[in-house]
Amino acid sequence: MSQKAGIILVVDDEREHADGVAEALEKLCDKAIAVYNGKDALEILHSQTIDIVVTDLKLNSEIDGLQILTEAKKHDSRTEVILITAYATIDTCKEAIKLGAFDYLVKPIDIGQLRTLVTQASQKIDSSQGRDAGKRKPDKEDFYFEGVLPQSPAMKGIVEVLRRVSPTNISVLIEGQSGTGKELMARAIHNNSKRWNKPFRPVNCAGLTETLLESELFGHTKGAFTGAAVDRKGLFEVANQGTLFLDEIGDMTPNSQAKLLRVLEDGIVVPVGSTKPINVDVRIISATNQNLSELIDEKKFREDLYFRIKGVNISLPSLRERSEDIPPLVDFFLKEAAEEVGSKVTGITPVALSTLLKYDWPGNIRQLRNSIRTMVVMCDRDKIDVIDIPPDIAKRPQLAAPRDVSSMLGDDSMSLNELEKHAIAETLAKTDGNREKAAKMLGIGERTLYRKIKDYNL
Repeated sequence: MSQKAGIILVVDDEREHADGVAEALEKLCDKAIAVYNGKDALEILHSQTIDIVVTDLKLNSEIDGLQILTEAKKHDSRTEVILITAYATIDTCKEAIKLGAFDYLVKPIDIGQLRTLVTQASQKIDSSQGRDAGKRKPDKEDFYFEGVLPQSPAMKGIVEVLRRVSPTNISVLIEGQSGTGKELMARAIHNNSKRWNKPFRPVNCAGLTETLLESELFGHTKGAFTGAAVDRKGLFEVANQGTLFLDEIGDMTPNSQAKLLRVLEDGIVVPVGSTKPINVDVRIISATNQNLSELIDEKKFREDLYFRIKGVNISLPSLRERSEDIPPLVDFFLKEAAEEVGSKVTGITPVALSTLLKYDWPGNIRQLRNSIRTMVVMCDRDKIDVIDIPPDIAKRPQLAAPRDVSSMLGDDSMSLNELEKHAIAETLAKTDGNREKAAKMLGIGERTLYRKIKDYNL
């Protein structure tokens, strides 16, 4: 294996078994976390990047292994999941593979076989350039931006700032609404830094309790608190010489803020329950969807910590403020989703893309990504059409009425075919892809409309 796995999450309601598996996998990864119920597993999946999940199929809780698999893939499609089961029916295995499971093992498991599967899963992550941009060194002439090259003037300006900041060790604070791509920016900074081949580790400060957050950041010793069955490295130690991304830093408690500030100033962490200091060299990138200046005025955020993390401040615009970036994002997410679910979808029709461009995307890039994934799953053709767009997006009032074709007749630059194509595309948009209604509005037969849609590649 060319690279270790980053973080492995082991889920089993048999505590001793979970701890034993985690311990057996520790040499194959930076960190192995054991939890004993589905709820805790989902909390961790939603708060940080997990490379590989090893979970029992049957858990003594409302959340089972298949639900953990589904949520892991939903949160990050690059996470690989290995299921362990004593009930290896053909139907269960088919369902697991359909949902994206990497593989499964039947109890009692062979640790050697599990290690092999984990190694193979880790190699798959490396080969797909998943976690740390495939550990490839960035081209000095080409700023490496994970998957997408922004087209909007606002984002091009931000990329230029990132290009200048990335090679340094200065702290960066990224502000913006939820879903605007703050982690994507943080990864771009890391991928273009001198630390590009070292770990990048994100953690959601809002998704963990104070005790759990401190344990995740600083580590803990065996017996430090209830459930601490073995020594665990914290993310500061795991990300040593790399980058730590503190998402939603504005949600940290005052006590956690004070401890974080001490680490940033001294470069030393002390695991929970220990007195032994550990020297760390970590670049900090922080993000928030809150106004930290207001939180400082309200005595909810430390001013000294604010100035410590705000070396360079980047403010991300909402997706509706940079609609030029929607087409390349759609293309990237479409290819990503098609590969993930094994779909034959290869593109999107112009009228469907036009519909997406007219929507205001309150959930920003995250909503766009999830919507494209849904469309790819539901589409049974090679191109996504308006009919595949979720109703809540396709029927937004922002959709403009068709442009008056008569106003275009004086445009000598447009041919008759272009006018006809435009009229059909706009009518399809107005009818939300209903071809029967569109044909009636256009005054042509449905078969004629179908043929023209094919001719114009709509």
